[in-house]
Amino acid sequence: MRIAIDAMGGDYAPDAIIHGGVEAARAGKGEYEVVFVGDEAVVQSYLSRHFRIHELPISVVHASQKIEMGESPTTALKKKPDASIVVAMEIHKKGDVDAVVSAGHTGAAMASALLRLGRIKGVRRPAIGSLIPHGQGVSFLTDVGANVDCRPMDLLQFGIMGQIYMKYVYNLKNPRVGLLNIGEERGKGNDVVQEAYDLLAESQLNFVGNIEGRDVMGGNVDVIVADGFVGNVVLKFAESFNGVYSKTLKRKIGKKVFSNLGAFLLKPTFNRLRRIYDYEEYGGAPLLGINGVCVICHGSSTPRAIKNGILEASTMIKQRVNQRISQELIGMRRETNGE
Repeated sequence: MRIAIDAMGGDYAPDAIIHGGVEAARAGKGEYEVVFVGDEAVVQSYLSRHFRIHELPISVVHASQKIEMGESPTTALKKKPDASIVVAMEIHKKGDVDAVVSAGHTGAAMASALLRLGRIKGVRRPAIGSLIPHGQGVSFLTDVGANVDCRPMDLLQFGIMGQIYMKYVYNLKNPRVGLLNIGEERGKGNDVVQEAYDLLAESQLNFVGNIEGRDVMGGNVDVIVADGFVGNVVLKFAESFNGVYSKTLKRKIGKKVFSNLGAFLLKPTFNRLRRIYDYEEYGGAPLLGINGVCVICHGSSTPRAIKNGILEASTMIKQRVNQRISQELIGMRRETNGE
């Protein structure tokens, strides 16, 4: 198993990316090889100066260009055919690697994946999914930005892909699927959401009905289905929780002696809570529906987040997530055609 990582993509690239990749190679214990894609001289120089990588399964593939965060994805892909994310997707297409992990330009990663790898047969719109932590574990929210406008069938497919991801990556026997809406009643929402409700209800999924915004972090469902516009707003709101929690806690504690003493005694509890809502714990967001494995990490990912993103990609490969999605959609088409 070989996993390519876009060494030049991300706010803290290449330092944090290479550091995280090395840690992932160590954690993998020979189970997979980490392939850094980027400026070979830069990558090799950083590796030789900062790490002892002898006997670690690490290699480098040269790419002379990189795509900056502010660039237009379509324009950048045309002007920079040797960009690190493009080269990574190209070697994935050729079968030289089994997955791609990137903390770089999300739009460029998505566009490059679609152009190079294509879609799984039967998937109309690939979707980005993201994990939303809560007190009992995590829920999987999809889509979180790939598709602003969706058809009812897209939302059904998001539910199917999310259910497979949670079942095989997070070992949930029968994941509960909910449709994010403005009310719990079946007739709530616009025409697209109402029709999607009917499709989900008639499917073989463990569909529990509509859920509202207050349920997102309640742990009542394992897969949350939404279009990319709504999903992205929810995700960005959820990501702000950890920072708001920390700032509020510090402000409330202040400089009072008893408050500081109480905070000191409760520090282990506070740290556990912070870890629950920390995106670094959960790696990255899988791009589901493409004919390959792609994990998109947060732009400001630290080495720990990059390492977890690589571990997530390896799990998706081992659990054959794409093959299971394809099989599920084939079965659904057969049922629709009455075969």
